[in-house]
Amino acid sequence: MVSTPESVPPHPLPGAVGLSHLSAYDWEAADGVCGGSPHLHLVCTEAYVVTGGRGAVQTLGPDGYREIPLEPGSVAWFTPGTVHRMVQGGDLRITVLMQNGGLPEAGDAVFTFPPEVLADPERYAAAAALPPGTGAGTEQAARRRRDLAVEGYLALRETLVAGDGGPYAEFQRSAARLVRDRVPRWRELWRAGALAAAERTGAQLDALQAGEASYLGEAGAYETAPTRLGGFGMCGRRDEYSLPGVTLPYGGE
Repeated sequence: MVSTPESVPPHPLPGAVGLSHLSAYDWEAADGVCGGSPHLHLVCTEAYVVTGGRGAVQTLGPDGYREIPLEPGSVAWFTPGTVHRMVQGGDLRITVLMQNGGLPEAGDAVFTFPPEVLADPERYAAAAALPPGTGAGTEQAARRRRDLAVEGYLALRETLVAGDGGPYAEFQRSAARLVRDRVPRWRELWRAGALAAAERTGAQLDALQAGEASYLGEAGAYETAPTRLGGFGMCGRRDEYSLPGVTLPYGGE
């Protein structure tokens, strides 16, 4: 039997995924591109489901640099270790689905800050943090954070396009070092969320194979709605859900 911490809902979304809605930032960066803060996830795959507008997602990975167009109806996803940057093309609006709901909000994301920032955990934490709320001060801090992430990202992209994957690989190692102490907490969230959801399916299959359907007596319908609109996420303005494990406020946001 899997124990369930208070931070995980008893009836999570399918597969215990995380959910939010994003409108890509329209702030122009140093390279003239409007968009979000480049970053990677360590253990979570992220998916963009485009619901409006136009844009792109730029990625850095073992296959080099890519730019994937985004338009209504398109879906793009990136596995752990892939650096991604959402780019605004005009009223871009997406729904974000996150593997292992709750882990991204527990710190499973590292910005592409310059190496000297990544090397100092306290400096990294200060650069990544935002003041609470959605006011002008938070917006200014989010923009500074985005600009610092773009600074490191552009250097990584330049070397990767030139055929040198060393700095990209070193960034991944630096990211892993930064989050190492958080892994025990992540493991708790995973066991109570995504793993528990998979184990419930296994128990249901066992029951059906045995001709037992009593678990269907626990059927129910649930609903929720965004409880904070226009928060400052990594990629853009974020509509968030207070339902635990779906979009817990990201550390510092």
